Amino acid sequence: MNKTIIQKTWICAAIFSIILIADQVLKIWIKTHFAIGDEVNLIGDWCRLHFVENEGIAFGLSLGEKAGKLCLTLFRLIASVVIIIILVKQIKKDTRYSLLISIVLILVGAVGNLVDSCFYGIIFDQSSFDHIATLFPSDGGYAPLLFGRVVDMFYFPICHWTWPSWMPFLAGKSAEFFGAIFNIADSAVCTGVALLIIDQLWLCPNKNEDKTESISAENTAETTGNTTDISD
Repeated sequence: MNKTIIQKTWICAAIFSIILIADQVLKIWIKTHFAIGDEVNLIGDWCRLHFVENEGIAFGLSLGEKAGKLCLTLFRLIASVVIIIILVKQIKKDTRYSLLISIVLILVGAVGNLVDSCFYGIIFDQSSFDHIATLFPSDGGYAPLLFGRVVDMFYFPICHWTWPSWMPFLAGKSAEFFGAIFNIADSAVCTGVALLIIDQLWLCPNKNEDKTESISAENTAETTGNTTDISD
């Protein structure tokens, strides 16, 4: 096997493993030490660990009841398989590291939350506002396979405000930035998508080459035209 392919495989595997392990260790620690709603300030009041669980997408968004939950879990599973296939193909090509890392980050984010959805319901009992969950409870878990809830904990309520009375629909309502609660897997997906956009817009060498070739072609055509005029 090509040394470059082996090197890329090890780098991707290392990034994937480190992030997935960090994500799961933190989630399990939160789940077994916090009741729902418990929080710890990390930096002042604006950087906290705040334990919540959600049934659905990243940042606490939900798709509804059991049918929505099952569809989301299956979607994560299928998406993870597809991303793995794409990653393997890209590793075998002469693909730049920025693109590979963006794919790995998206993959590990999907897998991180997929683990929660698939297994947390069967390895933990129910978390509540007055009960801290137990790992591998003797009475069994709180949900069947594929119906576990995703553990979220990072909360950054940087600022709060109340909308002024003249603001349509929002007058008098309170708001905050940043109100979403998320986990390491969510962060990995967002970082991967951002890196992918940056890679395609600014780091993609083919686009720069195409642009250079286009400019060169235009200059050549212009030079040829001028030469023709002079000849005439």
